[in-house]
Amino acid sequence: MGAVHGMLSLIYWVLGVAAFAMSAFALIHAIRTPARAFAIAGKQTKQLWLIILAFATLFSFSAAVQFILSIGLLSILSVIAAGVYLADVRPAVKGIGKGGSSGPYGPW
Repeated sequence: MGAVHGMLSLIYWVLGVAAFAMSAFALIHAIRTPARAFAIAGKQTKQLWLIILAFATLFSFSAAVQFILSIGLLSILSVIAAGVYLADVRPAVKGIGKGGSSGPYGPW
């Protein structure tokens, strides 16, 4: 029984670290993105995304250091929030605010 508990503990730790890495990456990207890019893309404001992603990073960090002993609701919500940002918001705001000209076949 101890081996099963140890293996599950390792799996929860790996999932917590992966959730923390994903949330931290999303938070860093949101910090580096200009605020007007969110408005131009028609997404929620930068401040709202920073708050959401900061809490997501906090909760996923607490799962990674095993402050939360299992994958709880807050950890799942943090993965969902970071996933929505990375899948929907990041591609929409990615090219906005960067300099350069855009030709008929892409930026140059």
